[in-house]
Amino acid sequence: MKKKPIAYIVDSTAHISTELANHPDLYVVPLNVHFGDQEYADGVGIRPEELYEKIRTSSDLPKTSQPSAGRFAELFDRLKEEYEQGLAVMLTSELSGTYASAVSGAELSGFDVRIIDGKSLSYGTTGLVRLAMELEQQGKSRDEIAEAISEHVGKTRSFIYIGQLNQLHKGGRMGSVQFYLGSMLQIKPIIQITPEGTLEVIDKVRSEKRAFRYLVDKVKVAYEDGRRTIHLMHADSPKEAARLKGQMLEAMPGLEVKTGDIGSVLAVHAGEGTMAVIWYDFD
Repeated sequence: MKKKPIAYIVDSTAHISTELANHPDLYVVPLNVHFGDQEYADGVGIRPEELYEKIRTSSDLPKTSQPSAGRFAELFDRLKEEYEQGLAVMLTSELSGTYASAVSGAELSGFDVRIIDGKSLSYGTTGLVRLAMELEQQGKSRDEIAEAISEHVGKTRSFIYIGQLNQLHKGGRMGSVQFYLGSMLQIKPIIQITPEGTLEVIDKVRSEKRAFRYLVDKVKVAYEDGRRTIHLMHADSPKEAARLKGQMLEAMPGLEVKTGDIGSVLAVHAGEGTMAVIWYDFD
């Protein structure tokens, strides 16, 4: 049987739209979510709504971990029987060892797969994979596609309002002094993903109302520069996301706002109520 040309691989922090979920050549490797001595595969063993309920009711703070090299090798072993080559885009290596696990898994398997550190999260990963698939449709080879999308790595624009400081702090992403001051003053950070793939606090707000105004203003700058599509990711907050989307559409007629949940692993660190607006220059 003739092998198919390219398999696409992402980790479970990528936002998987309905379109991508139905794509026959896309494969998702789940990260792990831990509650005490219980381990769940992200998106498989635990769904986001179940995670949020556990966070509310459990005395254990959830933790996350990367997939093992063996898990990647197992997938790559299967794929090399069906595909000529692979292209994997992983979440930023600055925040997770997932990229390193994928590289080690490829070495164990021997599958011809190019692995790219996406230097981003959520739709930041998804956007690169969507572009890769479009380039394949245009007749580009796997290596040409890898080179093309690598030029966009680190160029995502993202503004993220953190919903729960306690989870960001307990997950090790915020220092104790920052957490104490933020909690006392009811200040929550606006962060962005830097071109290097790290998280950087760029502003602070005292209320959700001000956070929404901040995000609308940032999107409006892009809109005035010609941007017509943005992605709005939220953590178990569909009503709040709908309200923020409404404010954007009121201020920017003709803007397309695509919404989705950020997923279990990212929700562990950011918490309920988190909102992120993300886009690429090619959207």
